[in-house]
Amino acid sequence: MNHNQLTQPFDGTWERLFQVAVNGAEYDSRERQPHPKCLKGTRVDLLNHIYRLLDSRQKNNLIWLHGTAGVGKSAVAFTVAERMRGLKVREETNVEKRLAGTFFFSRKHTKRRTTGYFFATLAYQLAINFPSVRKDVNSAILENPALLDPDKSLRDQMEALFLKPLQKLQFRLRECPPLVFVVDALDECIHESLDEFTSNSELADLISLLGQALLDPDLPAINILVSSRSEEHIRKAMHAEEMGPIAYEIPVKISGKGVAVTISLDGADVDNDIYIFLRHSFRDLESRHADFPQPSKDQLARLASRAGRRFIVASTMMKFIDDKNHDPCDRLQLMLELTSELLPGTEVHKLYDCILSTCADPSADVTNFDTSWPWPGKGCRDGTHAATVYHGYP
Repeated sequence: MNHNQLTQPFDGTWERLFQVAVNGAEYDSRERQPHPKCLKGTRVDLLNHIYRLLDSRQKNNLIWLHGTAGVGKSAVAFTVAERMRGLKVREETNVEKRLAGTFFFSRKHTKRRTTGYFFATLAYQLAINFPSVRKDVNSAILENPALLDPDKSLRDQMEALFLKPLQKLQFRLRECPPLVFVVDALDECIHESLDEFTSNSELADLISLLGQALLDPDLPAINILVSSRSEEHIRKAMHAEEMGPIAYEIPVKISGKGVAVTISLDGADVDNDIYIFLRHSFRDLESRHADFPQPSKDQLARLASRAGRRFIVASTMMKFIDDKNHDPCDRLQLMLELTSELLPGTEVHKLYDCILSTCADPSADVTNFDTSWPWPGKGCRDGTHAATVYHGYP
């Protein structure tokens, strides 16, 4: 059912909701291209663990996936959302999918770095996926048009645009697998006009309200995956006493066959995942440059180990090598020379220094980079620093 079919009989309210909803915050929006996602054969244990949690109907969960910059949180969030989008709530339906809504925060975009549009965006996606609740969403807006004001009480928005519409689905979905919401990059919720303390408080309120919603006994089975960096104000909100019954944290230690295993974004298995990513990337490069010599297994292993278990570093290596302005064969040899002088996984910042030192015009090369990696060279919002690194890591 398309947008025009959904506008009757509430033309005005639905149109206003459509205008307020942030389409760029959806996991597969054009605004987010290129979409980072997990390469097939990587993140297997982590993804399977998350899928098992999302499939559980025992209780509603708020699953917090956290890690440092560049370990691939957004790629995991996208991959999970994509899988849930492909799963039906019931076999007999073609519209209703398990993915009920997504919101990918971004400090670069005004409407994606605040909570003000969060519940309106999820309400719009929910009504698209479940047309049966659009009347309830429209009625709530008719009754209180201020709900679409980004400065409106976050609690009022949650109750009217999120909680009540979901309550309407409880009976219909009582025997169905859980609905799933995916929220990425909570730490990028930084309201430009607010000081850091107020922004952190706003985000803590959002986490608390999501927790309160999941504890409501009149909801259908719902699980929410959220990802962020391991920042203290987020950790404090997730560890609040009232979150205890529903909060689930990754990294987590699990036991299997008598052995304790840690499921995380940067565990020992990530070295092999990065090896797979590099091998795939070099094969793709060879398909476009027939004379490109594939690195040996030992060379691949060396590059993978120097990435420090961060996919963003491995991606930067490939973007450096696969640069249209340079011969990829020469760039591979230069990268092998640069990494041969570094210790495995411990001198990532030196690797960036080395890469930038090879640029004939660093200021021009920086146009292809993103400011999301901490290093001692470029200031960023939280007092740390950010390196200029290439877009598109998995």
